[in-house]
Amino acid sequence: MSRPSLLLSAAFCAVMSPALPAATPVSAPIESAEDKALLQLFHDSDEASLKRNPISAMFRGDLRYADRLGDYISDAYFDGERKAGEADLAGLSKIERSRLNPTDQIAYDVFKWQTELGLKGLQPDLLVLSAVRPIDHFSGFHTFYPGFASGQGAAPFKTLADYENNLKRHREYIAMLDAAIGRFRQGMKMGVVQPKLVVNNVIDQLNLQLQQGIEGSTFYGPVLQFPKDIAPADQARLKVEYTAMIRDGIVPAYIRLRDFLKNDYLPVARDSVGLGGMKGGDRLYEYLIEQNTTLPLKAEDVHQLGLREVARITDEMEKIRVQVGFKGTLGEFFEYIRAAPRFKPPSKEWLRDAYVAIGKRIDARIPEQFALVPKSPLEIRPVEPYREKTEAGGSYQQGTPDGSRPGVFYYNSYDLPSRTTPGMETLFLHEAVPGHHFQISLAQENAALPAFMRFGGNTAYVEGWALYAETLWKDLGMETDPYQRFGGLDDEMLRAMRLVVDTGIHAKGWSRDQAIAYMLGHSGMGKTDATAEVERYIAIPGQALAYKIGALTILKEKAKAKAELGASFDPRAFHAQVLDTGALPMIVLEEKIDSWIKTQKGK
Repeated sequence: MSRPSLLLSAAFCAVMSPALPAATPVSAPIESAEDKALLQLFHDSDEASLKRNPISAMFRGDLRYADRLGDYISDAYFDGERKAGEADLAGLSKIERSRLNPTDQIAYDVFKWQTELGLKGLQPDLLVLSAVRPIDHFSGFHTFYPGFASGQGAAPFKTLADYENNLKRHREYIAMLDAAIGRFRQGMKMGVVQPKLVVNNVIDQLNLQLQQGIEGSTFYGPVLQFPKDIAPADQARLKVEYTAMIRDGIVPAYIRLRDFLKNDYLPVARDSVGLGGMKGGDRLYEYLIEQNTTLPLKAEDVHQLGLREVARITDEMEKIRVQVGFKGTLGEFFEYIRAAPRFKPPSKEWLRDAYVAIGKRIDARIPEQFALVPKSPLEIRPVEPYREKTEAGGSYQQGTPDGSRPGVFYYNSYDLPSRTTPGMETLFLHEAVPGHHFQISLAQENAALPAFMRFGGNTAYVEGWALYAETLWKDLGMETDPYQRFGGLDDEMLRAMRLVVDTGIHAKGWSRDQAIAYMLGHSGMGKTDATAEVERYIAIPGQALAYKIGALTILKEKAKAKAELGASFDPRAFHAQVLDTGALPMIVLEEKIDSWIKTQKGK
């Protein structure tokens, strides 16, 4: 999954390509006062949002508010977001959509949809269910911020001011950790609490960071290497100040949070792992399904869709089992792939080199499918030790729009004996090229789009595109080895199982062990990965549903375009249409592609 900046709804080498045939301009010229008013509304809304969310600005490379972190969990913050959304909708209602040019009509629809949905989640009856559970082991600020401030993340360390601003942000981070304790206490009084499983995982993460000590701390990273133009006296001073900040500020805050969670919160945390076992959880889950899929779907319908997809992919897996001559059952084939030494990555270095080689092979075939490609570079890194135990097998973090900070494909080398090599090609297609890297980078680099479309998005589109990218394996020359193809099916099975397991946990009362057993029984996943996946669904309900829903929508539109355009269908033009206006809600994407098909038929 992508790892975009906190509180954004969302996530390499440049490839030379032939000109895009029959390309549609990304942004039509401004033709009316309505277009100007709309773009001004977008600009004003975005400027106000960046002030309220300084981290979002920093991920863009905008350092105007770099001396601030923000709090993101206070009543004042949520009130500010709510008032801003209401003001944005009031402004939008004064603009006549029919007078906008076609591109701005799309922007109008996206802005309206996401603002309305955001306001729905900020209503008191829903907000309170989330606000009092401010930290989990997957998306908690304590997992994001250390990497952000490490000297290897989004926070820059090029000037003396950068180093000073980082210390200022640390003070706000400490305040937010303490404020989180207050939110947890509020939830304890209401009976709205996290599962014990989540709490124990957070405690483990805090302990791992505390075990780093001072100079081994991730937060100490920036002062291990300074830019040349920072004077020696300033370097010495900063080392002292960073040491004091970690020793006297961050470490005590971590201890306070850990001890509170262990001694006060854990005893009253719930044994159930699904939202259905939490007061108000059913209502929250219904909202989270819509938020993540961009569609008003019911949990039971999603569950049944998942079961159908699992059955279809199982049939494809059986064909591979027969192809390679394996005589046992499919379940035994899973076990064979999990256990056979031939499928184990021999070392962390081998894992990195293999991903680099996969990237080169994909790059060579990209021009056949894409003319619209990003300029941003890609870096391949292992997941940091403090989060690798609970992190997915791979993830992506976007770079800056100007390419000064690259996008990063993270691979997880934790517990290598439990990992398998089939599926590595699919993982790269999803997380890097042409998956998250293409989609997120192209949106960011497109200055013709309003900022909320360049830097925002929705999970169904972002993850749906990445899963769709996996379906291009044959077109890009991947998975020629049957075991890699099986790995591709295994990854597709993962996304299908998510529909079953996420709804099973949160709407049908499934236990953690029941969910893990289901995933092991229907795929070749190792137990470590299956456990991390299930615990992720427990921590962030509904997010895992977006992948399949989004991908199926894109595939449906592609099939429609192929059927109606016949021999004139060009995948490069189709992919440009899907990608050139940022992350769209599914209904808006469908309308855009349908309109494009009509235009192409008219030609």
